[in-house]
Amino acid sequence: MNGTTEQELRSIELFLYREARYADEHDYDAWEALWTDDALYWVPADEDANDPRTQVSVIYDNRNRISTRLKQLRTGKRYSQSPPSNLRRLLTNIEVLGVDKGDTVVGANFFVAESRERGTQFWAGRVTYHLRIVDGEFRMSYKKVKLVDSDRALPTMAFLI
Repeated sequence: MNGTTEQELRSIELFLYREARYADEHDYDAWEALWTDDALYWVPADEDANDPRTQVSVIYDNRNRISTRLKQLRTGKRYSQSPPSNLRRLLTNIEVLGVDKGDTVVGANFFVAESRERGTQFWAGRVTYHLRIVDGEFRMSYKKVKLVDSDRALPTMAFLI
């Protein structure tokens, strides 16, 4: 566990479960509060992508763009999410991968079921988080979501992955 205690791992797991619940339940205020001021949220369009500045991305948001995306969702006028998708996600294989510039790097597998009028869509992949302690609490400074089927045309993904 890279020197991580069971208690530290459990704290990380609880944070990640809470982040997933906020996203699933469209609790945008609580979800936004989990990010650091210098945060990056990246969903690459290519499985092998390693530089979001030079490669196509589904999402590549800095902290300002995260806030703008959430403001749009809060209006209820983002028609791709009106009404909002019914979501449930599972996180598994949570492991501490190391430390990067003081942030704890965590990996996890995920599975999301999205139900909409058009039917049910399933999303799966691997997510990498960089977690930082701010005012005694975990915050996300980075979230990278690698979709298993990123090599195919993706349906609209207007929810928080």
